Amino acid sequence: MPARRILSLWFPRLATERALRKMRTLPADPLAVVADRGGAQVIASLTVQAEAAGLHRGQPLRDAMAICPDLLTRPADPGGEAAFLAGLARWADRFSPWVATEGDAALVLDITGCAHLFGGEEGMIAAAQADCTALGLSLHAGLADTRGAAWALARFAGRTARHHRSGTTAAPCIAPPGQTRAALAPLPLAALRLDADTVAALARLGVRRIEDLLGMPRAPLARRFGQGVVLRLDQALGAVPEPVSPTRPAPRFAVRLSLPDPIGLEDDILAGIDRLLPVLCDRLRAAGQGARRLRLQAFRCDHGVEQVEIGLARAGDSPARIRPLLALKLAGIDAGPGLDRLRLEAHVTEPLPPRQQPGHAAPPHGAADGDTALDDLIGRIGARVGLEAVTRLAPADSHIPEKAYRVLSAAWSAPVTDWPARGRTRPLILFAPELVNAPDRPGPPARFRWRRRDFVTASATGPERIAPEWWLDDPAWRSGPRDYWRVETTNGARLWLYYAHGGEMSSGWFCQGQFG
Repeated sequence: MPARRILSLWFPRLATERALRKMRTLPADPLAVVADRGGAQVIASLTVQAEAAGLHRGQPLRDAMAICPDLLTRPADPGGEAAFLAGLARWADRFSPWVATEGDAALVLDITGCAHLFGGEEGMIAAAQADCTALGLSLHAGLADTRGAAWALARFAGRTARHHRSGTTAAPCIAPPGQTRAALAPLPLAALRLDADTVAALARLGVRRIEDLLGMPRAPLARRFGQGVVLRLDQALGAVPEPVSPTRPAPRFAVRLSLPDPIGLEDDILAGIDRLLPVLCDRLRAAGQGARRLRLQAFRCDHGVEQVEIGLARAGDSPARIRPLLALKLAGIDAGPGLDRLRLEAHVTEPLPPRQQPGHAAPPHGAADGDTALDDLIGRIGARVGLEAVTRLAPADSHIPEKAYRVLSAAWSAPVTDWPARGRTRPLILFAPELVNAPDRPGPPARFRWRRRDFVTASATGPERIAPEWWLDDPAWRSGPRDYWRVETTNGARLWLYYAHGGEMSSGWFCQGQFG
């Protein structure tokens, strides 16, 4: 059995070189990617020019600008950089099927038994460096028997660099099989992936290189500096296994239909959707997933792309539920000279629990479930006005009338089957308090004026005193406690009035609701 060999590929300027790739022209000035750490802006990645100007990673931006006033900056994009690194992981599949991301700017490969396909280990690394040079990426490579040793060699072993248009590509550092200890010995302690505090504590004792640790007794070392130091050393030397777990690609649920002749009519597009939807739903069903959002892309003959999206109020895998929503969006597709390709993708999915149909007769394949009528209605309305515009109310834990409910998105919340009993009748219509012209005294007024109309009180029920939430400073409740009355007038109006006792504001009467 061949000896295990691990390759570490480190991209030290990944963020800046990704930013350079997005620019149409290469800037003449130094470039840095800036991240927000602890409320301060610091440099996260640099170009070769920026490093030559005396800047370094972790430096505050204000200090960097004082040293290099011409410095160009771009904000860090962790999500975009992670996606870029995931793309590099797919590229690295050409060298080995065992590829994993490591941190935010490195890959680790188990190349055991693969190097001979590229003319040996040097040939494999040379091929990787050639690819990265063509992509405008800097690469440092380390190869050893263990993952920890490969990581250390890629970052800390001596390098001779050659320049190209966007950075440097370092000469590979390869530890021959069985020579891991000798390759690690001259490297600094940081090469063991220790934290900065531990490295500083060991340096105060004169321990600055890995060779200084190799002959030290393990038990006193672990007692004084923790088990982490011993663990990292054993991992680098191979005493503790550290396997490479390949990154599993995220599942993609997409289908495509190439057309022999261009189409442009809605009926023809619907016919294409009828070909795509069952296949897509079968894939979703096989993976136990349900579509939440779907994207239909229509590719035109003039290389243009028309795109529409729909959302479902409940994740589903039934063509009968998805097709009507797509049909509502087809009017927004400009076919132009014709469409020659359709692509349908469920880009937002959720796990869908298995369903058991009640009774002996199950509905036909592809039919919508009987309990999804409300969700389908929400989906159809959302296809026209947007799912975020369709809301529902849910109870909230507050004694304040206007805070006794919450507004939730109907597509992402379950309906409330039973509201908690409040013990008090509340008005059918609740609105912001409106001033009522009435005598300034606590008892219910015999006559009052509201919304430019005069009212005569026929009966009044109350009072119900509601106090403000003392732990919150709500400007609407600075008038102090309120005495609510259910007032019925001679003309049939049934209003919810309250008397504000004052507090930080003047007292008076207000109307906040109407009963049915």
